[in-house]
Amino acid sequence: MAWKGVHLTKPARLYLADGQLVVEQDVETRIALEDIGWIIVDDHRITLTAKLLSACMASGIALITTDERHTPSGMTLPFHTHHRQAAVASTQLAASTPLKKRLWQAIVRSKIVNQSTCLAALHRQGSEKVAAMAQHVGSGDPDNTEARAARAYWAELFDDFARGDEGDRRNKMLNYGYAVVRAGVARALVGSGFMPCVGLHHANDTNGFNLADDLIEPFRPFVDAEVFQAIGAKRPIESDLTIADRRTMAGILLREARFDGEVMTLLSATERVAASLVRALEGNDPKVLALPRLIVPSRDECAA
Repeated sequence: MAWKGVHLTKPARLYLADGQLVVEQDVETRIALEDIGWIIVDDHRITLTAKLLSACMASGIALITTDERHTPSGMTLPFHTHHRQAAVASTQLAASTPLKKRLWQAIVRSKIVNQSTCLAALHRQGSEKVAAMAQHVGSGDPDNTEARAARAYWAELFDDFARGDEGDRRNKMLNYGYAVVRAGVARALVGSGFMPCVGLHHANDTNGFNLADDLIEPFRPFVDAEVFQAIGAKRPIESDLTIADRRTMAGILLREARFDGEVMTLLSATERVAASLVRALEGNDPKVLALPRLIVPSRDECAA
């Protein structure tokens, strides 16, 4: 069972040997493929063999690449990793509009509750105001409560912050973390037999990951809390991502979440969410969908 990620920020040669990922740098490192959930190739001087790439797909590993600014720009996922893929895909396509609206309602409520928890845990104002909004999310969120909660949330979480400000290092960290979590969610969906392009709410014809973009929403506050823990509320003077920033965000899937009374990594939570969505669709019951609850570690735990 996968339980770790690999983040590569220096020139390296990657290849497969004895069922292991071999990383040749100053020293040689070997990691069993079965232990890896995701790999981030964060340096354009890294090379890898086609045999390794094929083995990664067979092992259900999400491979994330970055652009020249070290921003995640794409991911590679395997085909046909679930023994009931055709059956799950058929159920996904047959889902009724009322069911999809109820599922989206649950997702938005979970996201808002996690945003409220994030504010409270980080000792920011506005937690109760945001929490109250979760009670007003209707089926399909017709009043766009998600957007109203987001405005209130961002106004309290960071100082002098605009989500669309591409020059703000906090946004760059958020986007990096979201991309890693999105890859983790997409990996879990494919592993459960879903077609990630067919969403519950998102329906962009050019987006191959509409369903991942639905289910990522309750996970976003985990990334937000991690960024706050790393650099605080105030706008940093430096605008560029540091290696430390990227390493922090690369490991986001190893942070803990509460899920159905258990504590587990976000990587495990993505798999549990995907499995519960299968049951919700097959049983035509939105209450079956299980979603993660935010745990905010202390600063000492984050630094460990």
